[in-house]
Amino acid sequence: MAAKIHPTAVIDKTAEIADGVEVGAGVIVGPNVTIGEGTILRAHSQIIRHTQIGRECDIYPSAVVGGDPQDLKYRGEDTELVIGDKNTIRECATINRGTVQGGGKTVIGNANLIMAYVHIAHDCTIGNHVVITNLAQLAGHVKVEDRAILSGMTAVHHFCTIGTMAFLAPYSGTRSDLPPYMIADGQPARPRTINAEGLMRNKIPEETIRELKTIFKMVYRSEGKTRPEVLAEIEAMPCAKDPVIKHLIDFYHASEAGVQGRALEAHRHDR
Repeated sequence: MAAKIHPTAVIDKTAEIADGVEVGAGVIVGPNVTIGEGTILRAHSQIIRHTQIGRECDIYPSAVVGGDPQDLKYRGEDTELVIGDKNTIRECATINRGTVQGGGKTVIGNANLIMAYVHIAHDCTIGNHVVITNLAQLAGHVKVEDRAILSGMTAVHHFCTIGTMAFLAPYSGTRSDLPPYMIADGQPARPRTINAEGLMRNKIPEETIRELKTIFKMVYRSEGKTRPEVLAEIEAMPCAKDPVIKHLIDFYHASEAGVQGRALEAHRHDR
């Protein structure tokens, strides 16, 4: 089925529009944009430039996708935004392209729900099946792993990593990495408990959830022990071989070693 394009849409001659795409009234599609089969661009949405959008995405009115990075170091370079399949991007959401300093690319995975007025800044990486709720704001270089949920009016500091199946509560702001499987809230946000409901919804076994609750107490309620000491104790437990728990251990090690999270900010400024 050929693309269905409203006569008032403005499409750059370099844009590639696949079969089955619907382009609504007043839509603007800029240069070097690719739109995958079955995607819908609703009225007055804008795809600015150098953006690749996959199949069966749904982009709502007044969303602005592929805009220039809001970074003073940006000098007009042809950086990219890559969006996967089956994403929903709601009204007035803004998603910026990458910067040269950050690798040149912002990446959105598959099957994500990005709600109204969300901002995803330059060089962010969003996984799959992520929910980002109304008015959540992600600064540059943020990474969000699969199936995480960011509630309404939350804020994530640049370079932070949000772990898989983590839940950031409404009105919270995080200035550091949020480990997988945790519920965090506050200003700044702190892990409060295990996201047991989210884990059950994602079919994590009950035994693993019980082990995660034990690990939570060891990490956040042990007195007189350093984080490396606690991690060593966890790694000696039989459950450490469980892939879910191993991912949590690896996440803690990555944050401690500075290979993810805020420590990367210093590396960037050294360039």
